[in-house]
Amino acid sequence: MTIATPLVLDGNEVLLRLHEERTVTGSPVHIDWLRFTLNLRHAPVPTVDTLFPPRDETQDWEKSLHQISEEDRRRHDLARILRGLDDPDFSATTQALELAQNVCELLGAGFTVDPELKKGHDFYRYRWSIMRAGSECGWVGCLSSGDSPRQSAQAKTLHCNLYGAACTFARPGWHYQMADYLDEHRAVVTRCDLALDFFEGISGGMDRIGSDYDAGLMDHLGHRPKHNCVGAWRSGGVGRSFYFGSKAAGKQTNVYDKGVQLYGEQDATGWQRIEVRYGNQKRLLPVDLLRRPANFFAGTSEWHALMLSEHGEIAQAEPIKTEPRLPLETLMAECTRNARWFFSTAGKSAALAFLYMDRETLAGFIENCAELPGRLSKFKRQEVERVYQAMFKKVSGTSAGPAAFAA
Repeated sequence: MTIATPLVLDGNEVLLRLHEERTVTGSPVHIDWLRFTLNLRHAPVPTVDTLFPPRDETQDWEKSLHQISEEDRRRHDLARILRGLDDPDFSATTQALELAQNVCELLGAGFTVDPELKKGHDFYRYRWSIMRAGSECGWVGCLSSGDSPRQSAQAKTLHCNLYGAACTFARPGWHYQMADYLDEHRAVVTRCDLALDFFEGISGGMDRIGSDYDAGLMDHLGHRPKHNCVGAWRSGGVGRSFYFGSKAAGKQTNVYDKGVQLYGEQDATGWQRIEVRYGNQKRLLPVDLLRRPANFFAGTSEWHALMLSEHGEIAQAEPIKTEPRLPLETLMAECTRNARWFFSTAGKSAALAFLYMDRETLAGFIENCAELPGRLSKFKRQEVERVYQAMFKKVSGTSAGPAAFAA
């Protein structure tokens, strides 16, 4: 008798969930990762019980913990944590908790919020973990871990990160309701992965993927994307991955042996997956990614549309174009204009503030100026950082210099 290993059991469960989702939604393209951010002023309002956590009426609560339900235990732990928060942190933390609880409801049965407030990720100070079967499968972050202008702006937001496990084991069709929720709260999608599974393998296998690339079938707008091969790519190799595109550009595709990932090298299914990762580095990601994943998969490139058609699905291609970049010359001109204005108009006032304002107040004022000046606001802050200092030095060398600050 052969005993199924946990790896095989997990793989079979994933397979069943994906089949169920296809049956319910009618779409072969699966949402495999989701990240979104929303502003605190648009975040969900916490419940009365969350805002005013009840005091323990039982004097001997700790001794009676073994006698209460798991749900009551969670409420007790949450109330204890919330009561211990400082006032400035309370509002954002409770809104983050409400968001995490809302997300669990949208994902379906089996998803809960861990009652422990944990250290945050990605420069958020705290996170509420979204749990399933005892493991973290997502989180909601709040507040910032630092005091820089950029992190001060981040402190005014909440961020949700749902891993592949959350998306796979959520109830079928969850992403349609999630899309409505994101629209309601004016959320911005920052990452969304679209996966197309060939359970019996891609025609031609992984060798065909390399051949398609060499033949230029993956070229987009006359450009051949960068690629990277991972795994045993010699004849008969297993566990291979073929990456093309760029994370930095916000669009990367990974074609890989999904069956080997789930079942190990003994995999006999031939299951292969094409997975597109969209990021917001140079793109505005529409919420409709969650409503029409097949359309946006087909819109990635002509090759993606071809692979979708080989799978048996014809979809109207919806590309996500990069944001048009303003010419460097325009940015240099605007930085030069701003620097000249500083020397000619604001210089005396700036010098006065620097000389006579206490350093703490001056530093606080600078940190609170998170937004760029009007004419520079159309550029990315990273671009301004690269150009402004050089233009400022150039202008200061050709202007009156220190004499400009003289009374």
